[in-house]
Amino acid sequence: MTERERPGTAREVLGAFTRLGLTSFGGPVAHLGYFRDELVTRRRWISDQGYAELVALAQFLPGPASSQVGFALGMHRAGLLGGLAAFAAFTLPSAVLLVLAALAAPQLEGPVAAGLIGGLKVVAVAVVLHAVIGMARTLAPDLRRATIALGAGLLVLLVGTGWATLLAIAAGAGLGLLLCRAGGVPGAAAGGERAEASEHAAARIPVSRRAGAACLAVVAALLLLLPLVAALVPSTALAVADGFVRAGALVFGGGHVVLPLLEAAVVEPGLVSSAQFLAGYGAAQAVPGPLFTFAAYLGAAIAPGAEGLALAGIALIAIFLPGLLLMAGVLPFWGALRGRPAVGALVRGANAAVVGVLAAALIDPVASSALLEPALTATAGVDVPAVALAVICAALLIVVRVPAWVVVIVGAGGGMLLAAL
Repeated sequence: MTERERPGTAREVLGAFTRLGLTSFGGPVAHLGYFRDELVTRRRWISDQGYAELVALAQFLPGPASSQVGFALGMHRAGLLGGLAAFAAFTLPSAVLLVLAALAAPQLEGPVAAGLIGGLKVVAVAVVLHAVIGMARTLAPDLRRATIALGAGLLVLLVGTGWATLLAIAAGAGLGLLLCRAGGVPGAAAGGERAEASEHAAARIPVSRRAGAACLAVVAALLLLLPLVAALVPSTALAVADGFVRAGALVFGGGHVVLPLLEAAVVEPGLVSSAQFLAGYGAAQAVPGPLFTFAAYLGAAIAPGAEGLALAGIALIAIFLPGLLLMAGVLPFWGALRGRPAVGALVRGANAAVVGVLAAALIDPVASSALLEPALTATAGVDVPAVALAVICAALLIVVRVPAWVVVIVGAGGGMLLAAL
């Protein structure tokens, strides 16, 4: 029996993903590279083709792509317990660090502390700009998809609510169905030996079609019922669960694309301030693991003490649960779906729309809050020092290509220095 054929244990999965959760910096694309090096090349848990199939499926689904792939790899290796072990080990290190950061934030006072927060807000500008440029090259490389991205961005900017983001993505998917029909889902294998390899790789995922349908039904029920319950029963916990489930279930592209929906869930209702939101987003760039653990920071920032810790747990579970259920739900049906041109067209249109959605978020609230308000100076209007620091951070990230955590150090240090001066 080869290593790929030998079933593993949840303990083995826990050890492998704990290491990944502590060392995987750089966002979902980098995470997928770390997964391949560790689990495909070194440990040989799955074939390259089987791994490529899981990555293609994660790109097709909304939610946190790297966490979904990790969950599927854990199930492939050691069943449902393996999937849960992979998720917990990859997620908890960064979640704990961000909760600690949120709890420490209220204790920071004075101009230097304000400079730290302002510097982290500037880092957010550089990081989102980098994400927009990279995603535009990949997801909107031609005129049709660029037009979809532009329309989605304008819609979000003009309407200015969280529901505009969902409407823009849905409209992008519909336009993709009309304009972008060119084969199946990008990255998915099809035919002959490759399809056989995929089937062999998927055979150890312990999800039947009935169980998969049940997972999809749970996601639909959460999306339909949570808003009604949250509207009928005034509760911060229900409002957090509703907003974060919606963010986790309806965001294509993962990573930075979740930013506008989270902003709509916590900043627009006044649960956290725009400054807290962007400072936490900047801090999230400095920790390893999935960016969606930013949800834990936001939950902890809503309220002090034990209530904040409880809300952090609710937010963390709520934002990840839909993506994991969608992965488990679609896996049994993926073989029949992946080669259909209509599915590929929907994915292309939705992906193009998220580029525009993220570009709109870059303009407002990210850049408007960090660069136009008095972040590093005491005067209103364009904050020239903040703009200069943002240019430096963006150049380091985009031109020099230093890791994001280095840019966080530069931005935070620069913000404190400017505030002290």
